[in-house]
Amino acid sequence: MQKKVFSFIRPYKKECIAAPFFKLLEAVFELLVPLVVASIIDKGIAFGNMSYTLRMTGLLLVLALTGLVFSITAQYFSARSASLFARDLRAALFNHILSFSKKEMEDFGSSTLITRMNGDMNMVQSGFNLTLRLLLRSPFVVFGAAVMAFIVSPAASLIFFISIALLSIIIAILLRLSIKRFRLVQEKLDSVTAVTKENIDGNRVIRAFSLEDNEKRRFDEENTMMKNFQLFSSRVSSLTSPLTSLVINLAIIALIYFGAINVDIGNLTQGQVIALINYMSQILVELIKLANLIISISKALASASRIEKVFSVSPTMSFGTLSSFSGEDAITFSHVCFSYNGKNDVLKDISFSVKKGMSVGIIGGTGSGKSTLALLISRLYDRGSGSIMLFGKDIKEYSQEFLRSRISFAAQKARLFSGSIKSNLDFASGSVPYSEALHLSCAEEFVEKKGLDAPLDRNAGNLSGGQRQRLSLARALMKKADIIILDDTFSALDYKTDLELRRNLSTLDATKIIISQRVKSIADSDMILVLDNGALVSSGTHDELLSTSSFYREIYNSQTKEEENV
Repeated sequence: MQKKVFSFIRPYKKECIAAPFFKLLEAVFELLVPLVVASIIDKGIAFGNMSYTLRMTGLLLVLALTGLVFSITAQYFSARSASLFARDLRAALFNHILSFSKKEMEDFGSSTLITRMNGDMNMVQSGFNLTLRLLLRSPFVVFGAAVMAFIVSPAASLIFFISIALLSIIIAILLRLSIKRFRLVQEKLDSVTAVTKENIDGNRVIRAFSLEDNEKRRFDEENTMMKNFQLFSSRVSSLTSPLTSLVINLAIIALIYFGAINVDIGNLTQGQVIALINYMSQILVELIKLANLIISISKALASASRIEKVFSVSPTMSFGTLSSFSGEDAITFSHVCFSYNGKNDVLKDISFSVKKGMSVGIIGGTGSGKSTLALLISRLYDRGSGSIMLFGKDIKEYSQEFLRSRISFAAQKARLFSGSIKSNLDFASGSVPYSEALHLSCAEEFVEKKGLDAPLDRNAGNLSGGQRQRLSLARALMKKADIIILDDTFSALDYKTDLELRRNLSTLDATKIIISQRVKSIADSDMILVLDNGALVSSGTHDELLSTSSFYREIYNSQTKEEENV
């Protein structure tokens, strides 16, 4: 049950009541029209009474205009309530997604969340709008037309009830066949979105390896599967109109035959026969509307269920209320283990302690857990076992806002946003002047040439890799943080810039965690942690590790030989 989703309707109860109410009023006037037409034929045209015919024609115009006013009013209330409901729901869903930790984000996947924020949300809004307009109106007109037909001719009403029963059976069968497929279409849309997003994000890699044709085939496969689901549903739905029209036309033929006999013997008038045919036509139109409405509601409910699943997932992280650091031990890991999937540990029994203001280098092979360690320090993930202390307190005791304000993080992949250089630096909401942050990150040279207001493409595609890294680092340095974590942010920089950056960072009082593949980038750190396959194999200064750690010495020697060979 989509309780969370539909709870956003409550503030708009008045609009939700007004919309169907005015639609029912419109339906009442529509049901009166065949009776007026019958009266014109029987009392006006049949007797050549022109004044009566004109009066009744005027009444038809009044009924039409009044119905139009009621219809427009109903459309206004339904559109207003649906758009406001969708606005609130979309905002709540977006805020809920922002509360997710990296674990929940990765469990869902960005493509799924994008689809639910846009495609599913639009489907729910459209279905809600149609529900307010037609859910009460269409059944009311169908049964109202049947009742009015009974009033006109009780004998002829049998044809109406048989027709309605047949049409209901046909529509129920067709809907049962198509609704499940429509739900599968929405689910398959996630896969198509995922492939599209991967191709857009990785377009340079795809072009570099000349894999355009391969990716086109991959996209076509996913797209074809979704197309097949859509075609089946559309083919089934396309049967609705011809089958219902067939039943209605057969019923109209029966009415004409029945009417001819009864007009001949004087039980019915010509106007009454026309009225019966008009009511049958109204039933046809409304049943087709009702069938389409049920399909739209089914799609909307399927989409609402998918949105509800996002709401049903609560963030696994809970934060405390502490909002101050005190103590000399900035970071303390004690027997920390961590696993992404709950089975295989990425970090195994990690223990170390870092004093306030120290510079710590972390090095190790690919997949050794360096970046994971950084994510645990900044609490983007929670440890599996063991304890992590910041300044003498468990990291879980601090409030989220405080941790984010006092820990700066520059990720391994420089993630920048479309806008300007200035707008990206403002993400940090820091107190450090732009000039100082740009100087510390060695980004001032290219930023001065471009200007702070220089536009950036999506993910800063118009900057080089080194420029993106330095700008990402400048953003991290915009706030006066107690702990600065740099996750391999020197990888795209030349050695001269690397050296200048380290000199600049050494002037900061903050505790610095520098993750790098280069020994030279961390050689002057106060302490170096060496990771191998998720385990802390050794720690110490550069000189100590050269004499005591064969693993570290092997890394150092391999890099030294590479530099000599260059």
